[in-house]
Amino acid sequence: MTEQPFMKVDEVAAELGVSKSYAYKVVQMLNAELREKGYLTVSGRVNRRYFMEKFYYNGTERKDS
Repeated sequence: MTEQPFMKVDEVAAELGVSKSYAYKVVQMLNAELREKGYLTVSGRVNRRYFMEKFYYNGTERKDS
């Protein structure tokens, strides 16, 4: 089975190790950012790719010199 394009709040909470109520806030924040960029969003779900981009290392190294 392939991964779904959207993550539910339960998945977000498990992935980040936070409470379900905090995960709702994270989903709302990310969806607000996506709406500002002109994307349609689904309440209670967040785009998996956008979530991963915002919360995980994406392969570009930051230099603090």
